[in-house]
Amino acid sequence: MEEMEEELKCPVCGSFYREPIILPCSHNLCQACARNILVQTPDSESPQSRRASGSAVSDYDYLDLDKMSLYSEADSGYGSYGGFASAPTTPCQKSPNGVRVFPPAAPPPPAALAPPPPPRNACLTCPQCHRSLVLDERGLRGFPRNRLLEGVIDRYQQGRAAALRCQLCEKAPKEAAVMCEQCDVFYCDPCRLRCHPPRGPLAKHRLVPPAQGRVSRRLSPRKISTCTDHELENHSMYCVQCKSPVCYQCLEEGKHSSHEVKALGAMWKLHKSQLSQALNGLSDRAKEAKEFLVQLRNMVQQIQENSVEFEACLVAQCDALIDALNRRKAQLLSRVNKEHEHKLKVVRDQISHCTVKLRQTTGLMEYCLEVIKENDPSGFLQISDALIRRVHLTEDQWGKGTLTPRMTTDFDLNLDNAPLLQSIHQLDFVQMKVPAPPILQLEECCTHNNSATLSWKQPPLSTVQVEGYILELDDGNGGQFREVYVGKETMCTVDGLHFNSTYSARVKAFNKSGVSPYSKTLVLQTSEVAWFSFDPSSAHADIIFSNDNLTVTCNSYDDRVVLGKTGFSKGLHYWELSIDRYDNHPDPAFGVARIDVLKDAMLGKDDKAWAMYVDNNRSWFMHNNSHTNRTEGGITKGATVGVLLDLTRRTLTFSINEDQQGPVAFENLEGLFFPAVSLNRNVQVTLHTGLPVPEFYASRSAMP
Repeated sequence: MEEMEEELKCPVCGSFYREPIILPCSHNLCQACARNILVQTPDSESPQSRRASGSAVSDYDYLDLDKMSLYSEADSGYGSYGGFASAPTTPCQKSPNGVRVFPPAAPPPPAALAPPPPPRNACLTCPQCHRSLVLDERGLRGFPRNRLLEGVIDRYQQGRAAALRCQLCEKAPKEAAVMCEQCDVFYCDPCRLRCHPPRGPLAKHRLVPPAQGRVSRRLSPRKISTCTDHELENHSMYCVQCKSPVCYQCLEEGKHSSHEVKALGAMWKLHKSQLSQALNGLSDRAKEAKEFLVQLRNMVQQIQENSVEFEACLVAQCDALIDALNRRKAQLLSRVNKEHEHKLKVVRDQISHCTVKLRQTTGLMEYCLEVIKENDPSGFLQISDALIRRVHLTEDQWGKGTLTPRMTTDFDLNLDNAPLLQSIHQLDFVQMKVPAPPILQLEECCTHNNSATLSWKQPPLSTVQVEGYILELDDGNGGQFREVYVGKETMCTVDGLHFNSTYSARVKAFNKSGVSPYSKTLVLQTSEVAWFSFDPSSAHADIIFSNDNLTVTCNSYDDRVVLGKTGFSKGLHYWELSIDRYDNHPDPAFGVARIDVLKDAMLGKDDKAWAMYVDNNRSWFMHNNSHTNRTEGGITKGATVGVLLDLTRRTLTFSINEDQQGPVAFENLEGLFFPAVSLNRNVQVTLHTGLPVPEFYASRSAMP
């Protein structure tokens, strides 16, 4: 019940409706709120001024003017006050319900006084849909009062067992102290003293406690709604055209006299039934919405759990990378320490060696200086040569790189961290899941002749990236599937299928993580008979096409070959060619051929064609320039040549004017064959396809 409360509150004041009226747009307003948002319009916009000016709307009554204003001024969905010269240009406000409304031009009158009549020319705009309409001379009394809504509000308030509030307080209604049974209004003490003084006619009214008044109101009979045009008449019928209750007087003299009317009770039951049926559908949608909300809430919980799990996994992966980096760091530091120890050892060994050499050199120098001090020439000369050699030898030893450091102070190591930094910057998430199975779109899949078009899509909620799709078809006979398309497109047309065959199709998606399961299998039926035309793309350049490529002739005296667009490798196929022109006894040829048949020679001259060529008297079968089975019977203008290719029995048969020409023309045919014709400029033929098998062959096929 609490969800219904917003339906029971006025969009202007935000409180429960008090004396609600129904606007033509089906929205409701408190009568006092409707009076507060009335805007005066210029005289030129009033119905009276329009009637006085003799305008085209003079035949409309005021209600029609209201409807015309309602739809003509609000086609855009918004009612504007800017067009009224006398309308106050005050900014709009927001009601407690968040609906934009215009403030009243003046404070409302005291409730004890009779409400003032609306301005002579007034406009009312619905605050919910912003549709505007011009009031007639009845003003707000022209709108019916929604007593049904009042009853719903009373039951709702009684069900809530809330304290009854005064109905006349302007702001923050106080708790009601009494209820007047005659006025049917709840009063607080200040409003009772101000609006219902115990004097005059009001002194005879009976005031009861609010709780007792609520009971008496519930037990009192419901007030019968009266006609807005005839206040003394009760509604008795329902106008189907205007969709509103009317009284007897409206039918006699009002604008409803020519309208279709029905009994009020019958329409009441009918609309109740319609509303109940509509509510059943809405109830199903509400049930689905509740289940959907449960699903979404479960998704929220699942997302939170998956997020915690994924964050833990991510932290573990990053910690593993950090551990690996720390281990590598320790290895590199160990290498640096080894290089450090090596350098120190080399330098220290050199220091030790140089220290010994320097001590020896210093000792030799001191000894030589002492020898020089001696004054014995003979003794000096005895050792001087040896000392001189030793000094030179020692000097030479110092000059052979001894005074050059064996090791540099720099560390010849340069850490190459650029690839690792680049990898860290490129570190990102990759798809961890394979795609969901695609969905074949049945409304876009179809067959035409011996081709099939298939379309598919990913499920709407799938967020996994797809790199491509694989489409597979079977052999049309329940055999193994084979790939017919691999790519990124979501639609594919497969040509060259067998006629009158049932194919099964399926599709799957793939990405770097793997391949999705297959979609549901779709069964396709190719055409039972072939519909085709001649193929300009493979024909000789001298061939002339017309009649949507169904009629051909030639601009050369030499024979030229033209093929059909459709090739056959399976099934039973029959087509006919009618002779439209046959001059000077040419020899056209009809039959089947491979796609690479010679195009500038008579059909059957090479080993790529099997044909029957005819003149006006006889016909011959020809293959690889070999003539067989000459038969009587030629062609003239208007004749019809039939070609029957039975790839089940692997035979080719011809007929002229439905008469079979000889026995079976060719046997042991296997492979792909295209309908073919060779002709010159003296012949014009028209192709007829999609034909049933002729009777002479059908009866023979039925024989055991």
